[in-house]
Amino acid sequence: MIEILGIQMLGILFALFMLYITFLYKRRNEFTVKESIFWFSAWIVLLFLMIVPTSIDFFVKGVLSLERRIDFFIIVGFIFLIGLTFYNYMHIKKMSNKVENLVRKIAIDKKK
Repeated sequence: MIEILGIQMLGILFALFMLYITFLYKRRNEFTVKESIFWFSAWIVLLFLMIVPTSIDFFVKGVLSLERRIDFFIIVGFIFLIGLTFYNYMHIKKMSNKVENLVRKIAIDKKK
């Protein structure tokens, strides 16, 4: 029998909640199919890792030579956040350029 700790229960509840939120966004057509697949997969993987955290011990301890699973999750979390920050920066930069070009076009059209 699998013994579930309090932090695991919190992680399980979070993953289930995020699955529900992702479902709602998909249902309202605010997510594309690719986005939905990505987020559903991410939450299902998180749910699996919360239920059976020992499933990654070989990879964490054997391949990466880390002592604790939490070290792995912290490293992966930082990598994910840095990647997400870069992705957001690039999208904001593109939108900023589009807004700037639109404002210029409107100003030129108004001048005429």
